[in-house]
Amino acid sequence: MSRPMLLVFLLLIFIITSQFEWRQQLVNDIDPTPGITSRQQQLSKREEAVKEKVFVIILSQEKNIHKLNELVRDLRQQLSECKCNNETSTATANSLTEHVIELERQQFLED
Repeated sequence: MSRPMLLVFLLLIFIITSQFEWRQQLVNDIDPTPGITSRQQQLSKREEAVKEKVFVIILSQEKNIHKLNELVRDLRQQLSECKCNNETSTATANSLTEHVIELERQQFLED
């Protein structure tokens, strides 16, 4: 082989090998993008799952708060009824006590 042919042949080999390296670099550059995208998708799915769980927890807590408010309302009503009943009982007891005292006075005066 002549020298110019050898140089051309080496140049072709150099060009071909360099193109293979460029293609591998391009493929490597392209590959991480889907990896990143899939990671981002996984993260977004996890975030959505967490958001849904938090939403469900918030809803259940709101239901519990509503039930507790109803219970507090019922207890307040029962307390006010008990106060009314207690006042009525006290008034009746005071009235009966006054009648008993009055009867005892009358009996004492008659004796």
